[in-house]
Amino acid sequence: MKMPGLIYKGVKNIDGPLVFINNISDVAYDELVSVTTPSGEERLGQVLDVTATSAVVQIFGGTDSLSPADTRVRFLGTPLHVPVSKEMMGRVFDGLGRPKDGLPAPLCKDWRDVNGLPINPYAREYPRDFIQTGISSIDLMNTLVRGQKLPIFSGNGLPHNRMAAQIARQAKLLNEKVDFAIVFAAMGVKNDVARFFIDSFERSGVLNKVAMFLSLADDPSVERLITPRSALTLAEHLAFDEGMHVLVIITDMANYCEALREIATARGEIPSRKGYPGYLYSDLASMYERAGRIAGCEGSITQMPILTMPNDDISHPIPDLTGYITEGQIVLERELFQRGIYPPVAGLPSLSRLMKDGIGEGRTRPDHPHVASQLFAAYSKVKEIRSLAAVIGEEELSPIDKLYIKFGQEFEKRIISQGETEDRTIFQSLDIAWEVLKILPRGELLRLSEEELSTYYDQKQSMEKTN
Repeated sequence: MKMPGLIYKGVKNIDGPLVFINNISDVAYDELVSVTTPSGEERLGQVLDVTATSAVVQIFGGTDSLSPADTRVRFLGTPLHVPVSKEMMGRVFDGLGRPKDGLPAPLCKDWRDVNGLPINPYAREYPRDFIQTGISSIDLMNTLVRGQKLPIFSGNGLPHNRMAAQIARQAKLLNEKVDFAIVFAAMGVKNDVARFFIDSFERSGVLNKVAMFLSLADDPSVERLITPRSALTLAEHLAFDEGMHVLVIITDMANYCEALREIATARGEIPSRKGYPGYLYSDLASMYERAGRIAGCEGSITQMPILTMPNDDISHPIPDLTGYITEGQIVLERELFQRGIYPPVAGLPSLSRLMKDGIGEGRTRPDHPHVASQLFAAYSKVKEIRSLAAVIGEEELSPIDKLYIKFGQEFEKRIISQGETEDRTIFQSLDIAWEVLKILPRGELLRLSEEELSTYYDQKQSMEKTN
């Protein structure tokens, strides 16, 4: 058994954020490490790789001022733990759960392993409760469900941060008087982005319901690997111990993956696609799968990771693997953004795989599933007709095709586009959808039932004629 407090003097090699140590014994993977610099400063690290006599340790505070001969290392015999408590709401922490707002550390009786505990799949409850975000393009066509993991696929310069802040301010359960606690994790973002979120939460009066974990761009990149896990550990405590509904926003997953690639390269691992390690999928899954609901627990964790796609490439390994793990994606489109449309949610690539189970009679409105299906079908035809018009000219289109062009303009102007502070109910969004659908002839609306057409389409048409 390893002697507690045993100190190893000197290391074999220092490479980037990694320290290589020989002649050790009884060291475990993921074990927490205390590293003392020659000047006496103490930093924390974590075992990344271990053999019978050697270990690779990543240093959270960076390896500046470390020297192979004079560095002292002590293995602490436990994984990294972070404090968890309701007292952490309204506070700002670094990636390791240490106060970053200048206030004293919160009083926490419990400390949890940042890697979390595996959930028995049999104990999971299927996500079904509709979450109203107040954004029509999400609520109508890409519905968020409590316990779901629904990422935002964005690009550099697109307003994903504004959109995430709006969702955090407005998210609510439709049939329950429940507000969401928000756990926000940022990796590698600039100070102005962190400041934007803090100001946004402060102005809307929800700051006291937010716990923030920040690993900024000027912090050591290796800290980005722990930041989302620290945030999710607190979220699990709030949801499954305190019975709260927690919305976890993580930005930017691209920065997290870059840090993972940096560490893998320093370790000399064989790279996979685009230089990322072959275990990128399982590493992402270890975080995304910490969302959900557990039978017998009142609380829940809903996850919205944000990732910026390099060169807007949705087939890049980060969005590609994320799409396999999560239950859909909200894709932001640069062309809509350049036309001044906010939020620029792409009508066709966006998808919520759990939408069908969270909408309809008893959850939103009985016509919701068919309205969403009809909007998708009609907008898909709009895209085809626009491509045709680019070749033959819009004046050569048939009268029906011209109506579809008009429908597409109104769809983008009235359904997708809305104000940054505009909070629409799902019923308002559905009413707007019917007003836009009435641009098309009745015979084109094949996804809607006769009863729905009689109730909403014919009634609206007759009211217009009367007026």
